[in-house]
Amino acid sequence: AKSRLAPIKRARENKFSFNSDQYSPVIPKFIGTKTLKDYDLAELAFFIDWTPFFHAWELKGIYPKILTDEKFGTEAQKLFDDGKQLLTRIISEKLLTAKAVVGIHPAYAENESVFSEGLEFNFPRQLVDKGKQQPNFSLADFIAEADDYIGTFAVTAGHGIEALVKEFENQQDDYNAIMAKVLADRLAEALAERLHQRVRMEFWGYAADESLDNEALIKEKYQGIRPAPGYPACPDHAEKDKIWKLLDVEKYTGITLTESHAMYPAASVSGWYFSHPQSRYFSVIGN
Repeated sequence: AKSRLAPIKRARENKFSFNSDQYSPVIPKFIGTKTLKDYDLAELAFFIDWTPFFHAWELKGIYPKILTDEKFGTEAQKLFDDGKQLLTRIISEKLLTAKAVVGIHPAYAENESVFSEGLEFNFPRQLVDKGKQQPNFSLADFIAEADDYIGTFAVTAGHGIEALVKEFENQQDDYNAIMAKVLADRLAEALAERLHQRVRMEFWGYAADESLDNEALIKEKYQGIRPAPGYPACPDHAEKDKIWKLLDVEKYTGITLTESHAMYPAASVSGWYFSHPQSRYFSVIGN
């Protein structure tokens, strides 16, 4: 059955309500932009989520269970060993360079827009008629109408990947050429995860006493979210332009945007930070 669409006026009336009596935004420990150059790859290795590593090789399963899987276990273990071996080489020879830029700036929300530093981020609202029990979310709902903050970030672990891939391709070693790309992607995601942790605990500091192991981090057991342009909650990749402008991303990280707003190098992640304890992911198209 087709979901009924609510007119925007009615969807707005049914928005997630921001109860300012119960919650007031945490004032960040620092406001502005911070750059992290040549981030320690050995530190990032600890934050790698290995499950998507196996998915990249079309092995469906969850790490570490996949290593003992009856059907895929042997193949998965070999991939894992090979991946770990190349990762060790990447770290010891510094074959990839990781860079990040992060910003925390004053912000306020109005309808489906968040305003910060003269920029307007557009966060569409769910229009599916969900009845009174379920709010029609927009990411803007998680920012107060005054005196709040929004975080933005861009990270990459892709500098150096082309030379490494070329080295393997010159040896007709397609397997390791692919492996290098997969590991660069995992390191970029690990940097996004680690940076978000540091934002929560140090830079913004709204969850300063958080103590989570890597499994809990992967399961996103923490307060706040880091959606990216292109996510179901904010499908428009063109919103990246504003992040690039706000953070001077290209200058500080060397990540450029193609005409279609793909990031180059590919092993890069960018997005926003929302600190509200009830902020969550959703899809603006479905429920």
